[in-house]
Amino acid sequence: MSVMSRIHLLSPRLANQIAAGEVVERPASVAKELLENSLDSGARRIDVEVEQGGVKLLKVRDDGGGIAADDLPLALARHATSKIRELEDLEAVLSMGFRGEALASISSVSRLTLTSRTADAEQAWQVETEGRDMQPRVQPAAHPVGTSVEVRDLFFNTPARRKFLRAEKTEFDHLQEVIKRLALARFDVGFHLRHNGKSVLSLHEAGDEISRARRVAAVCGPAFLEQALPIEIERGGLRLWGWVGLPTFSRSQADLQYFYVNGRMVRDKLVAHAVRQAYRDVLFNGRHPTFVLFLEIDPSTVDVNVHPTKHEVRFRDSRMVHDFLYGTLHRALADVRPEDQVAAPAAVM
Repeated sequence: MSVMSRIHLLSPRLANQIAAGEVVERPASVAKELLENSLDSGARRIDVEVEQGGVKLLKVRDDGGGIAADDLPLALARHATSKIRELEDLEAVLSMGFRGEALASISSVSRLTLTSRTADAEQAWQVETEGRDMQPRVQPAAHPVGTSVEVRDLFFNTPARRKFLRAEKTEFDHLQEVIKRLALARFDVGFHLRHNGKSVLSLHEAGDEISRARRVAAVCGPAFLEQALPIEIERGGLRLWGWVGLPTFSRSQADLQYFYVNGRMVRDKLVAHAVRQAYRDVLFNGRHPTFVLFLEIDPSTVDVNVHPTKHEVRFRDSRMVHDFLYGTLHRALADVRPEDQVAAPAAVM
């Protein structure tokens, strides 16, 4: 049996590539991290440019607060973040991302260019890294206030990971889904997506009820909105609002289900169970309900840091949350009379 070699520290590059395994699975996961950074920077408009499903190019440009020139190299360092300083900050975190891994991880498996300008800067600055050479190069650049991150040739230096990528259409579908989820979470931000030079999504800021409904129709399809009940109820410090599809508008798979807790999309077992129970009496077996729902709750009573992807949450009083969701949806669906399911409201488009 061979003797194990001495323990040693990993090189920063290898540590980043290992971390990238947790954060960067495919172009869609890169898009998620970059878009969340844009939203956290206060962006009101985000443009996403994609080539070959995001493998050749994924560029995210925003009009947020920007990053100061001195902070640019640090933005690509591991465990560097502007979102938390103390452990207590984790308990009340409202920003989308906060681990400070993403940019370092992405830059370790791609050719990354980050260009940014703050409102008080005379000009923009740009930092470039390539997977092999982790030393960032900073230089002046032309760019309006905000940030652009350009990720080229994803996994060019980790061919084993590149082999796991699917066909261009599949990768692009995953990436588009990420944008749709965020577009439903943030009606106050415009999202624009282009793929191989063609405009795919153009969602303008939606400040009022009509434009919010229009965005839901653009993301979920007009038929969903025509066959959905609007919901808004507040009780005991919990608020639930959004749209639930009528039982007649069920689907063969769970592909039209968007649930948000304090603006963060989650796929949570407790939530799924409460929704399933509410639909139990009105839905055929094997069919899946459709919904776009937003739960607002005191951030200190929900833990969002349960899972690296932050898709799962832990509620301090899970029974109360479950009963509130089940009761609200069950009552709304019980009130649906057969004639309501035939005479759908006029489409908002």
